[in-house]
Amino acid sequence: MDKYVHAPLNDTEVQALQAGDYVYISGIIYTARDAAHKRMAETLGRGEKLPFSLEGNVIYYMGPSPAREGRVIGSAGPTTASRMDKYTPDFLDMGLKGMIGKGKRSDAVIEGIKKNKAVYFAAIGGAGALLSRSIKNSKVIAYDDLGTEAIRELQVENFPVIVVIDSRGNNLYDTAAKAYNMN
Repeated sequence: MDKYVHAPLNDTEVQALQAGDYVYISGIIYTARDAAHKRMAETLGRGEKLPFSLEGNVIYYMGPSPAREGRVIGSAGPTTASRMDKYTPDFLDMGLKGMIGKGKRSDAVIEGIKKNKAVYFAAIGGAGALLSRSIKNSKVIAYDDLGTEAIRELQVENFPVIVVIDSRGNNLYDTAAKAYNMN
């Protein structure tokens, strides 16, 4: 069954999601990849404020390609989430509720997801052009010098994702592999 959520996410929405659910996100989400995560951690280390509040928000691990004429963004596919794993537990403790990427997460991230009642979504790799159609507005809000790794605020409408790790720690990658091996 398809589910619809609005970003920023609230606890009720997150806790209703289960690993394997197809979800459509509408609202505001943020992009940040390796370099942006490193810079955010350095900012926090200096006791300074982040360029956006993590509370309830969703970070999409994505670096867009340049927009074609008449489009707000170019191809917008996910990048490998594990590259952000060393920063993620701290960000979850600060209120981050959702992450979108591809690939597995570390045990520390899974524990952080459970502890903070958050969720990890996967977007379909290789479908960046299709995913970009759900992005209605895009603007750089921080770290413009990082180019495609700058932090962007995206307004999305029915952005398609799959719940990979739900707030209880159920992991679709594990359950799907077990189900496949049983056949």
